[in-house]
Amino acid sequence: MYATNPYNTYKQNSVNMSSKEQLLLMLVDGTVKYTKVARLAIENKDMQKAHNELIRVQDIFTELMVTLDTSIGSFTKDLYELYEFIKYKLCQANIKKDVSMIDEVLPLIEEIRYMWHEANKLNNSKK
Repeated sequence: MYATNPYNTYKQNSVNMSSKEQLLLMLVDGTVKYTKVARLAIENKDMQKAHNELIRVQDIFTELMVTLDTSIGSFTKDLYELYEFIKYKLCQANIKKDVSMIDEVLPLIEEIRYMWHEANKLNNSKK
């Protein structure tokens, strides 16, 4: 029988018990974290780690894109296009292992995180 890692159990439980809003915040927090890890990995010449982290971030943006309801207005369509642009740049950064391409989109990713955290605060203040 395998011993379970308490941290992994805690992490799994926190995801399973989270609201949709909390899950969204976890995802956007992850995009910033993993993008920074990928950037550092490229600088450290750890190309496999950089690849894995950039794929992880692209997967998160794919998930954000498929859950976005673009029928409700131009804002969501614009957000979809921004996500698509970021995914494209991260894909190119992964192919070329180019830190400058990551530097180009990291501020956008951080701004997206900030936007969703602020939207969540505003939503919670109305409850």
